[in-house]
Amino acid sequence: MKRIFIVVVLFLTSFSYSQTAEEITEEGISKADLEDYQGALADYSKAIEINPKFSNAYFYRGVSKVNLEDYQGAIADYNKAIEINTKFSDAYFNRAVAKGNLKDFQGAITDYSKAIEINPNDDGAYFNRGLVKVILEDNQGAIADYTKAIEINANDKMSYYNRGNSKFDLDNYQGAISDYSLAIEIDANDKSFYYNRGLAKRYLKDYQGAITDYSKAIEIDSKDYDSYYNRGIAKGYLEDYQGAIDDYTMSIELNPNKKGYNNRGLAKVDLGDYQGGIDDYNKAIELSPNESTTFFNRGVVYEINKDYQLALADFDKALILNPNDSDSYFYRGDTKFNMEQIQDACSDWRKAEELGNTDAYDRIKKYCK
Repeated sequence: MKRIFIVVVLFLTSFSYSQTAEEITEEGISKADLEDYQGALADYSKAIEINPKFSNAYFYRGVSKVNLEDYQGAIADYNKAIEINTKFSDAYFNRAVAKGNLKDFQGAITDYSKAIEINPNDDGAYFNRGLVKVILEDNQGAIADYTKAIEINANDKMSYYNRGNSKFDLDNYQGAISDYSLAIEIDANDKSFYYNRGLAKRYLKDYQGAITDYSKAIEIDSKDYDSYYNRGIAKGYLEDYQGAIDDYTMSIELNPNKKGYNNRGLAKVDLGDYQGGIDDYNKAIELSPNESTTFFNRGVVYEINKDYQLALADFDKALILNPNDSDSYFYRGDTKFNMEQIQDACSDWRKAEELGNTDAYDRIKKYCK
């Protein structure tokens, strides 16, 4: 029993005869293969009228209902198929898919597990169960399932890739890199494998390695703005600020985004281009007016430029958006100190220290009674 639609060519004879449920079901499969799901449903229903105990007709009707996003109706058909044939592993598998679409993730896991019980060599069931476990934040369980899928099918690139993703989520970056590399050995033309491996390398502070992977992703897809953006981050860590600016600019050209403007602003400030930084922060705020980080970053530049009123306004806004931002309290304290508002400055430094800012202690010790 295949889970994909198959093309069946029916040769009609010149004489008339009553079609069997099996034949009508095959006609429905052919219609479904052409994406005529309503026509397929009609055929499957006719087959069921002829033979109400024909489990395949219920099964394939469920498949068409899934394609029409009638997940409850699909589940009802898979239920009937399983009632007729309790060892129908594909029906359990597909019912799990329908339950997943209805966000019944625990129910989906139960059905994938039943499919595995019936067919222990079903790598697809292990793989899909792993995906659902990730949704339920059970990354260790997902890793176990992807590993089992790989034992059954060692050439399944997506099992390596997704196992790498789960290892990444568990901060096992080296393990993730190993899995992404195995996926690349199977398919060297999937940009996602290089992109995610670049992310893992960056978390391990292998910035040059990350740049190499992002560059490969860009070579595969020159419109991949995320790879330009993340390559810019890696270049920033290596203090190649102009290179970072160039990559952020490409990311922005491909997809105007607040992260690109914000980070390009940071790189410009690192090069001493304060007005260029402010211009980029302004654009980031225009695109995303509720991002506290951008107000904070612009406030820092205003403070450097001694535009204290503007800096104060930005730190105030940052704290409205994120009341627990210790850095905003710290820098607002500095700004108030420069405005000779010593008591208010001390209040902000104390709040910053309370929230975990370790630099605030020295300010308090030196300037506050």
